[in-house]
Amino acid sequence: MGRTSDAREKIVSAGRTLIEARGYSALGVAEICRTAGVPKGSFYYFFESKEALALAVVDEHWAVQKEDWTRVLGSEAEPLRRLRRLFEETEAGQRAGRESCGAVSGCMFGNLTLELSNQTEAIRARLQEIFEAQVDMVDAVVTEARARDDVAVTDSREAARSVVAQLEGQVMFAKLYNDTGRMAPLWQNCLALLGAAPVAH
Repeated sequence: MGRTSDAREKIVSAGRTLIEARGYSALGVAEICRTAGVPKGSFYYFFESKEALALAVVDEHWAVQKEDWTRVLGSEAEPLRRLRRLFEETEAGQRAGRESCGAVSGCMFGNLTLELSNQTEAIRARLQEIFEAQVDMVDAVVTEARARDDVAVTDSREAARSVVAQLEGQVMFAKLYNDTGRMAPLWQNCLALLGAAPVAH
């Protein structure tokens, strides 16, 4: 039993590494198995298709990210400070990735959205769910900020969607230019989107 669990973990880990490095479409099951060090039969024991593996990779990645977002956005800090902390941790994560592999990897969810949203309905639907969950989490913080009169927006849900889109867009530019400095305007842009006054660090 220990060996089968290990094989699944190796396959998911290899899938994640390869998808982050090269995307989904260029990968084949044989390459994933080679990278994982498992026979092809093991792959099909756990996953009926490459799409099923991609969904598992996405779910695992979201589980980790959701935990981070919950920790940051659910803290006791003032609402806007929480949002700023989320941006700072996101930038730090991209910077760490660049230092370790020489390239800004971007956001797995954004990368897959651009690559696959018109190709596989299951992955598209799952990515929609994840982005909506992110908007929910930011919405809760914006709603708190509204109650404190820290922001001037009237529709907290649409404001939250704009904040998530801004974050995703700046990460995409960081990937495109291989420069995490492209994320520097994120906080001021967010304040402008929310109609908020500057907040001390």
